[in-house]
Amino acid sequence: MVIQVSPKEVDYDTLALRVFLKALEIIGGPRKLFEYRNLTWIPSLMEAAYAVILKEEGFKTEDEIAEFIGITKQTVRNILSADPEVVLLKLQGELEAKDVKVHTAGGLAKLAYQEVKAGRDYIPFVISVCETYVSKLLGIAWPVEVLTAIKGMDFPVDEMKKDELQSRLAGIRIKDYLATEVIDRIEFPIKSPADLLHKLSEAVKG
Repeated sequence: MVIQVSPKEVDYDTLALRVFLKALEIIGGPRKLFEYRNLTWIPSLMEAAYAVILKEEGFKTEDEIAEFIGITKQTVRNILSADPEVVLLKLQGELEAKDVKVHTAGGLAKLAYQEVKAGRDYIPFVISVCETYVSKLLGIAWPVEVLTAIKGMDFPVDEMKKDELQSRLAGIRIKDYLATEVIDRIEFPIKSPADLLHKLSEAVKG
């Protein structure tokens, strides 16, 4: 008799958060983004973190990854084709640019994933940095706060669960806006935590 063994369940949200925080640490932490005023790096790094861990932890196609996160297949392809070593060599120049390039976010996420899997991520330290007054003021900590607030919430989230989502996000600020206000600007259903972060980021840009 052949026994079917279920694959190990992966907590994608927690792993993506660890990779995101490690990537933030690699570029010099929130202070480095403050120095260059590059807050657009935050959602881009989070999307790249999800794309990389989904590819490495069981998702087979770019279409599946794009669907889960809520970004285009081409964006996923650009993230996954990035060369971490090349990104590191060009990092200083990239930091001085206004917006993060997809390949830069992808390369950083790949490098961060390797560090996390090797056990070289220091979550308590990085979280403490992200939770400083300056980080909150600049909106750097909001993806962390959102992921923490929605932990355990079932996805997809449709209009029927909108009140629950707003309740969970009460008090969280995304840039200059309350998260509860931003929720009113996004489209439902929300496919996943990554899709939520992407839609919140796009809503505040508009």
